[in-house]
Amino acid sequence: MIDPPSLVDQYCHGVLRTELGLGTFEAQLARTEGPPAPGTTLFDTQTGFAVRRWCPPLLGLEPHCTPARYLARRRELGTAEAGRRLLRGSGITAYLVDTGLPGDLTDPGELARAGQAEAHEIVRLEQLAEQVADTSGTVESFLANLAESVHGAAAHAVAFTSVAGLRHGLALAPEPPEAGAVRGAAGRWLAARGAGDRLTDPVLLRHLLWIAVASGLPLQLHAGLGAPGARVDRTDPVLLSDFVRATAGLGTDLVLLHGYPYHRHAAHLAGVFPHVYADCGAALVRTGARAATVLAEVLELAPFGKILFSSGARGLPELHVVGAHLFREALARVLGGWVSEGAWSLDDARRVATMIASGNAARVYGLS
Repeated sequence: MIDPPSLVDQYCHGVLRTELGLGTFEAQLARTEGPPAPGTTLFDTQTGFAVRRWCPPLLGLEPHCTPARYLARRRELGTAEAGRRLLRGSGITAYLVDTGLPGDLTDPGELARAGQAEAHEIVRLEQLAEQVADTSGTVESFLANLAESVHGAAAHAVAFTSVAGLRHGLALAPEPPEAGAVRGAAGRWLAARGAGDRLTDPVLLRHLLWIAVASGLPLQLHAGLGAPGARVDRTDPVLLSDFVRATAGLGTDLVLLHGYPYHRHAAHLAGVFPHVYADCGAALVRTGARAATVLAEVLELAPFGKILFSSGARGLPELHVVGAHLFREALARVLGGWVSEGAWSLDDARRVATMIASGNAARVYGLS
């Protein structure tokens, strides 16, 4: 039996506090840019099938029940109670929560209480910069307040995360931008910025990354198909090679998130550079019944001490459940197969499973 005793979800978000109908539930389930094709449902995806496999029993229903029956039971229990049952049934013992998304999402403390688990905050750099811009009147005050805010966040967060790759692309110049270029970019952004405008300037994005690197906290970088609208040709982790090389030896670990469909490239970088780690979780949620194949491909290239589990879940507690169960099942299939073939010993399989499930994250993020 290969079943790690605990799971550290090293990257996720809070869950929605509001009741969801079929359309709003599906929108969270698939995170597409529009509705499903006429006459179809977004439950007809690998993720949707996985939800119907693993979540109904936690709410007292049979596996693979219809979406309508499942959502009716969810409404019957209420959002809070359904969320508690789902999160506590996931087997996740610690959540590392990116608090940088908009919406009525639970904070790390609420997630911890609902799931009877630990929770720690991950600070999103771009949101932090946007908040600082809202309260800074001049370029000088913005840059000073930004440095102070990143320093202050480093005192309580376990990591920083950046979506620079999704907003601009990962082929950013690897060196820190010069001070004059930063001041010029900040001036242009502040002058043109309207309410709610997002940070997309490549110079300021680079500046943020290097401030985070100087903090010494682990830095998570979004890559691959991490969000609707992301251009995959601009978010291939290989495009980060120069930045990765430039940050080697500085004492900051880099964690590559959501590398799918370039998960092999992320695994390769984790194998080459001592300070690089690869996330394997969100790819498993996306691929569902094919999760074992994807996990095996990551294990082909990355050292086992450099691979981290996450659910990548946002909005729906179901995605925490699916992420955890698909990971455990994929791990058991892949490592168990190697044990049955005689390639691995059972003790080694259990040791590696524990590393990927929780041990590596505990080491990287300094968790107790």
